[in-house]
Amino acid sequence: QVQLVESGGGLVQAGGSLRLSCAASGRTFGTYRMGWFRQAPGKEREFVATITGSGISTYYADSVKGRFTISRDNAKNAVDLQMNSLKPEDTAVYYCIAITTPNDYWGQGTQVTVSS
Repeated sequence: QVQLVESGGGLVQAGGSLRLSCAASGRTFGTYRMGWFRQAPGKEREFVATITGSGISTYYADSVKGRFTISRDNAKNAVDLQMNSLKPEDTAVYYCIAITTPNDYWGQGTQVTVSS
Protein backbone atom coordinates (compact mmCIF):
# COMPACT_ATOMS: atom_id res chain seq x y z
CA GLN A 1 0.00 0.00 0.00
CA VAL A 2 0.89 3.66 -0.45
CA GLN A 3 -0.11 6.53 1.82
CA LEU A 4 -0.20 10.03 0.36
CA VAL A 5 -0.46 13.42 2.04
CA GLU A 6 -0.82 16.62 0.02
CA SER A 7 0.06 20.11 1.16
CA GLY A 8 0.51 23.57 -0.28
CA GLY A 9 -2.95 24.56 -1.40
CA GLY A 10 -4.47 27.94 -0.69
CA LEU A 11 -5.92 31.14 -2.08
CA VAL A 12 -4.05 33.06 -4.76
CA GLN A 13 -4.88 35.83 -7.21
CA ALA A 14 -5.04 35.17 -10.92
CA GLY A 15 -1.57 35.23 -12.42
CA GLY A 16 -0.01 34.04 -9.19
CA SER A 17 1.78 30.82 -8.30
CA LEU A 18 1.42 27.95 -5.89
CA ARG A 19 3.46 24.84 -5.25
CA LEU A 20 1.74 21.65 -4.16
CA SER A 21 3.61 18.82 -2.50
CA CYS A 22 2.71 15.19 -1.95
CA ALA A 23 4.55 13.03 0.55
CA ALA A 24 4.41 9.28 -0.01
CA SER A 25 5.05 6.35 2.28
CA GLY A 26 4.64 2.61 1.97
CA ARG A 27 5.96 1.00 -1.17
CA THR A 28 9.37 1.80 -2.56
CA PHE A 29 9.09 5.26 -4.07
CA GLY A 30 10.62 5.54 -7.51
CA THR A 31 9.15 2.25 -8.70
CA TYR A 32 5.81 3.68 -9.78
CA ARG A 33 4.35 6.66 -11.56
CA MET A 34 2.90 9.58 -9.66
CA GLY A 35 0.41 12.15 -10.81
CA TRP A 36 -1.98 14.96 -10.01
CA PHE A 37 -5.69 15.19 -10.74
CA ARG A 38 -8.16 17.90 -9.84
CA GLN A 39 -11.87 18.23 -9.29
CA ALA A 40 -13.77 21.48 -9.55
CA PRO A 41 -17.22 21.91 -7.98
CA GLY A 42 -19.88 20.15 -10.02
CA LYS A 43 -17.34 18.62 -12.39
CA GLU A 44 -15.68 15.26 -12.77
CA ARG A 45 -12.16 14.64 -11.57
CA GLU A 46 -9.71 15.37 -14.39
CA PHE A 47 -6.11 14.56 -15.20
CA VAL A 48 -3.53 17.29 -14.64
CA ALA A 49 -0.05 15.77 -14.89
CA THR A 50 1.91 12.58 -14.37
CA ILE A 51 5.56 11.63 -14.02
CA THR A 52 7.34 8.31 -14.44
CA GLY A 53 9.10 6.57 -11.57
CA SER A 54 12.51 7.74 -12.70
CA GLY A 55 11.25 11.28 -13.20
CA ILE A 56 12.52 11.33 -16.76
CA SER A 57 9.17 11.58 -18.51
CA THR A 58 6.26 13.89 -17.74
CA TYR A 59 2.82 14.36 -19.27
CA TYR A 60 0.38 17.23 -18.95
CA ALA A 61 -3.19 18.08 -19.72
CA ASP A 62 -3.43 20.63 -22.52
CA SER A 63 -5.11 23.05 -20.15
CA VAL A 64 -2.03 23.31 -17.92
CA LYS A 65 0.80 22.69 -20.37
CA GLY A 66 3.38 25.45 -20.20
CA ARG A 67 2.08 26.70 -16.84
CA PHE A 68 2.40 23.70 -14.51
CA THR A 69 5.47 21.56 -13.83
CA ILE A 70 5.46 18.19 -12.10
CA SER A 71 8.64 16.94 -10.46
CA ARG A 72 9.68 14.29 -7.98
CA ASP A 73 12.46 13.71 -5.48
CA ASN A 74 12.84 9.98 -4.97
CA ALA A 75 15.26 10.51 -2.10
CA LYS A 76 12.55 12.42 -0.22
CA ASN A 77 9.58 10.31 -1.38
CA ALA A 78 7.86 13.41 -2.67
CA VAL A 79 6.25 14.74 -5.80
CA ASP A 80 5.54 18.42 -6.41
CA LEU A 81 3.34 20.41 -8.74
CA GLN A 82 4.56 23.92 -9.47
CA MET A 83 1.64 26.00 -10.75
CA ASN A 84 2.34 29.33 -12.42
CA SER A 85 0.13 31.84 -14.22
CA LEU A 86 -2.87 30.52 -12.35
CA LYS A 87 -6.34 31.20 -13.71
CA PRO A 88 -9.72 31.19 -11.96
CA GLU A 89 -10.58 28.03 -13.89
CA ASP A 90 -7.74 26.26 -12.08
CA THR A 91 -9.79 26.45 -8.90
CA ALA A 92 -10.34 22.88 -7.67
CA VAL A 93 -9.39 20.29 -5.12
CA TYR A 94 -6.08 18.81 -6.24
CA TYR A 95 -5.37 15.15 -5.60
CA CYS A 96 -2.09 13.30 -5.66
CA ILE A 97 -2.18 9.76 -7.07
CA ALA A 98 0.25 6.86 -6.92
CA ILE A 99 -0.20 4.69 -10.02
CA THR A 100 0.85 1.19 -9.03
CA THR A 101 0.00 -2.38 -9.95
CA PRO A 102 -2.56 -3.59 -9.19
CA ASN A 103 -4.01 -0.56 -7.37
CA ASP A 104 -3.94 3.22 -7.53
CA TYR A 105 -3.79 5.24 -4.31
CA TRP A 106 -5.15 8.73 -3.72
CA GLY A 107 -4.37 11.46 -1.28
CA GLN A 108 -7.04 13.36 0.62
CA GLY A 109 -6.81 16.42 -1.62
CA THR A 110 -5.84 20.04 -1.13
CA GLN A 111 -7.94 23.05 -2.10
CA VAL A 112 -6.63 25.58 -4.60
CA THR A 113 -8.67 28.73 -5.10
CA VAL A 114 -7.73 31.32 -7.71
CA SER A 115 -9.50 34.66 -7.43
CA SER A 116 -10.03 36.94 -10.42
